[in-house]
Amino acid sequence: MMPDLGKYAVEVLSSYAASLLLLLALLLMTFARGRRVRRQMQEMEQQMQGPGGTPRG
Repeated sequence: MMPDLGKYAVEVLSSYAASLLLLLALLLMTFARGRRVRRQMQEMEQQMQGPGGTPRG
């Protein structure tokens, strides 16, 4: 199933590997940022609520 890449096999396969690693890094960074932002939002919501869980205002 692997096509014959000839003398460019190393370059093509290494570029595929680099692309996959970069995509994986972006995915992990996105999930990490999402968790961080979600945690910050929860902290802000807790700060905005008054004593006893009632909203301030």
